[in-house]
Amino acid sequence: MPDDLRALQQALRYRFNDVALLQQALTHRSFAGVNNERLEYLGDGLLNFVIGEAAYTQWPKAPEGDLSRLRASLVCEDTLARLAKGLDISDQLRMGGGELKSGGYRRESILADALEAIIGAIYLDGGFAPARETTLHLFTECLTTLPEPETLKDSKTRLQEFLQGDSRPLPEYRVLSEHGPPHRRVFQVACKLLDAELETESGGTSRKQAEQDAARLMFEKLHSSKSKGTPNA
Repeated sequence: MPDDLRALQQALRYRFNDVALLQQALTHRSFAGVNNERLEYLGDGLLNFVIGEAAYTQWPKAPEGDLSRLRASLVCEDTLARLAKGLDISDQLRMGGGELKSGGYRRESILADALEAIIGAIYLDGGFAPARETTLHLFTECLTTLPEPETLKDSKTRLQEFLQGDSRPLPEYRVLSEHGPPHRRVFQVACKLLDAELETESGGTSRKQAEQDAARLMFEKLHSSKSKGTPNA
């Protein structure tokens, strides 16, 4: 067995009975032969269940929406790619020449997919228990530093719930301007309260992003006013 695969298995705390499964998990679709896409599909399902179970146990009173946000904050490309880098997975990836030249071994989406595939491969090689154990081992730090579920809500949701709590109407979002080339559009969006002369504006590379930031500014303004006891405008 190659030393690099031996070191990876040590980092995973799992020794494969069939090393070919691990090699497949590390094989990008640009490489000739069988690739890791099916294993990635399997690993994604396992990760969502195991991390979902962990969040369910760690937050016994959290409602379904909060649990979903907690899970999504962990089973995401950023987190998976970071964990993959910690395992030096990029050094073990097998991919086609074109993908190698373009730096595919550094691409976060490819690293995240490979880690999902490895979890899927462990499941096929040893069953659910070791796949679960490996997942919990990899996510130990992430799970012990989970933020409060409330902080994971997007800005539009937080603003909506804040207004509903005061029995106020929902805000109105409108696009003020849109400019730039098709591949680099910039949107300027306003968030306006319908029961007050209060409006915030923000820009972003997508309408969704601009709306979220305008909502964030509005929420911060309202929350600050309420904390100070200032009446609604």
